[in-house]
Amino acid sequence: MRIAFFDSGLGGLTVLSTAMKRLPQEDFLFYADTLHVPYGSKAAEDVKTYIQRSIETIMEEEVKAIVIACNTATSLAVSDLRTKYDIPIIGMEPAVKPAVQINRDTGKRILVLATPLTLKEAKYRELVHRVDDRHIVDSLPLPELVQHCEALNFDPEVMKAYFRSKLEGFDLSQYGTVVLGCTHYPFYRNILCDLLPKHIRIIDGSAGTVKRLVEVLRERGLLGSSGRNDVKLLCSGGSAAYIRKMERALTIYGAMEAGNLAANEAD
Repeated sequence: MRIAFFDSGLGGLTVLSTAMKRLPQEDFLFYADTLHVPYGSKAAEDVKTYIQRSIETIMEEEVKAIVIACNTATSLAVSDLRTKYDIPIIGMEPAVKPAVQINRDTGKRILVLATPLTLKEAKYRELVHRVDDRHIVDSLPLPELVQHCEALNFDPEVMKAYFRSKLEGFDLSQYGTVVLGCTHYPFYRNILCDLLPKHIRIIDGSAGTVKRLVEVLRERGLLGSSGRNDVKLLCSGGSAAYIRKMERALTIYGAMEAGNLAANEAD
């Protein structure tokens, strides 16, 4: 049986890529709700309906766990989904807690980049209230970035200009960590690394989510041993062109990650 990953579009591939490295003996399914991407700028009730329909479709496949590889979808629907289904359902949240732990004693602030809907939801506000006892977390909505990613727009100069326009009101010397609070955003990690001051760390929730996935699978005796790291790609629009785009995006992200690993080893 496969482990399913769900997102509105390409973003969840960044979480899937992390899981493929951590769980090489598993097989995977990735489902993108391409009929309704992006979620982050839509009405919450509409998005809840889209999520429910997508999970119903995923459950028609042979899956043993589902990762909601989308911060917006997690904040809106993960509790309801866990009530409805018996299989493990792993959610995501922006990596605010580890960012606060990193910056608690440094005097530096934290900037969370996310979709407008994620930042408006009570789940995000409660998270910040719970862990940000020193009031060092700021938030910045980036409503257009998902569309850039969905168009595979990774041109460094174009995207640096975009980020500069969004960040121009911030004194970046005051910040120690930037949190990528949408699973689409890690596609721009390298561009942000080149743009931001070198002292700023960039983190996201993928590693923590996959760590939790492994823990839950182990607890329930569901860890695989004979999978081939195979990935089945599906989308709500049923578009062969979008499936090819997902394949390309997964390859692009893998190359980006390999470049980061090589750079870190060189350091």
